[in-house]
Amino acid sequence: MAARRTTPAGPTARTSAMTTAAARAATATTPATASMTAPPAPPTLKDATAIVGIGQTPFARRLDASEKTLACRAILAALDDAGIPPSQVDAFASYTMEETDEVEVAKAVGAGDVTFFARTGFGGGASCATVAHLAAAIATGQASVGVAWRSRKRGSGPRPWTDTRRQLPTPAQWTRPYGLLRPADEIAMLARRYMHEYGATRDHFFNVARACRNHAHRNPAAIMHGRPLTRETYMSSRWISEPLCLFDNCLETDGALACVVVSAERARDCRRSPVYVHAAAQGLPAQHHGMVNYWNDDPLTGPSWTAARQLWKTADFGPEDVDVAQIYDAFTPLIPLSLEGYGFCGRGEGAAFTEDGALELGGRLPVNTGGGGLSEAYVHGFNLITEGVRQLRGTSTAQVPGATTCLVTAGEGVPTSALLLRS
Repeated sequence: MAARRTTPAGPTARTSAMTTAAARAATATTPATASMTAPPAPPTLKDATAIVGIGQTPFARRLDASEKTLACRAILAALDDAGIPPSQVDAFASYTMEETDEVEVAKAVGAGDVTFFARTGFGGGASCATVAHLAAAIATGQASVGVAWRSRKRGSGPRPWTDTRRQLPTPAQWTRPYGLLRPADEIAMLARRYMHEYGATRDHFFNVARACRNHAHRNPAAIMHGRPLTRETYMSSRWISEPLCLFDNCLETDGALACVVVSAERARDCRRSPVYVHAAAQGLPAQHHGMVNYWNDDPLTGPSWTAARQLWKTADFGPEDVDVAQIYDAFTPLIPLSLEGYGFCGRGEGAAFTEDGALELGGRLPVNTGGGGLSEAYVHGFNLITEGVRQLRGTSTAQVPGATTCLVTAGEGVPTSALLLRS
């Protein structure tokens, strides 16, 4: 037999073998190497969606139409504003306190198959969350055209706290038997503590009421349009719950509003200029007790502080970059408390912030430029969303020149929500 000849591997062969082994090692997938791979960045809502349509009914102390009819009118007006047919709507969002449900609304307006629907609790704390939930659904592909709405007959209907047939929920058992029957009573207690601790006065609350009334005076749709508010009128008005007088309290209104949310890509083809949902947040502080904050170390540090931390964390700009704000104003003291919570001033400085016309057109931070809940209409804060859209479209009756950013907030004192909008 011929002898088998073996040749030792030379440098070239060894290098080739090493290169091949290294390549295999680099491409091998093992638990160890897989765990070292950086995860993909989580999706964000930042500018992924936009509000492209808004609609509303007239506002009045009494409207004859039902809440369902008012809701449908506002929704159809918003869709028409956007240039989108009702058959393309596949998502709805509203409040748990909304009496008209998604099934009835979808049938009445002629929506198609609905693939997302949601409701948020806590009354006025839900307003911005309705838009946030639609934005999240659309950004993640669960829906394409969303409608948020609120319809309410608070002006002609019953007050929620007058229903004595139901057992009190646990939080109310700590307030109502002791005389805090209404939201006004609960906020009055916080207002008194704010005055005691930080030197706020009724003049500071008047600054808020006057700013909202002056803006409403420019807005023909506002209930208080054409009805100026003087300091003398304010100071001589009757108490509702001391230290809150009549003009520290929001209006009681019948009416409905709605808005349409779509993806940023689709928004470019809609009838109106898009207003982008830049950031959104909700806030429920630890050990929270609605309105009165009994169990917090500082009862004046409300849900706005929790929502604000999340909101600014995901935004490309801060409070100093906000051109105009629509701040929930069921009661005047909520404005200075919210100014502090959302970072426009320091702790205890919200009252002083309102001085020298700071909240009015031309001031440091124009607030509630449609009149807000104090002077336009009180529909659980939804009119603050639509006014924010008008500001960034440049169509407000109290337009802030060149406004490109707007903060909108929901109810302070209850689990809340907020939006940062930009043009």
